Amino acid sequence: MDITHIEHIGIAVKSIEEQLPYYEEILGLKCYNIETVEDQKVKTAFFKVGQTKIELLEPTSEDSTIAKFIENRGEGVHHIAYATNDIKKALAKADEKGVQLIDKEPRKGAEGLNIAFLHPKSTGRVLTELCEHPE
Repeated sequence: MDITHIEHIGIAVKSIEEQLPYYEEILGLKCYNIETVEDQKVKTAFFKVGQTKIELLEPTSEDSTIAKFIENRGEGVHHIAYATNDIKKALAKADEKGVQLIDKEPRKGAEGLNIAFLHPKSTGRVLTELCEHPE
């Protein structure tokens, strides 16, 4: 699949504003980007830890997947995202190996990344995101 590194770990939260003090004042991390991804009904905040990022995900609508996740499981780790140099090739390989795809084609995500999700039923119950930095 040509995975280069863990791109980020996504954490579902009810409120980014309420969580910022923990990440900034306790852990000493700096939030470098907050943005809303309208089509995913989510607000995101990013922190860099070495080469990996932490992404906080706050629902912007009661019918968003993050709102449903929090309602069913509470706040916490939502997904692990892996960086790849060729997301279409990675999706094709996963599909060929029988992995259930949530996204058959990449779509735009936060920070302008091309993203696609693999279903947790095929990934050891861990929602997996593939990310590709656009050229």
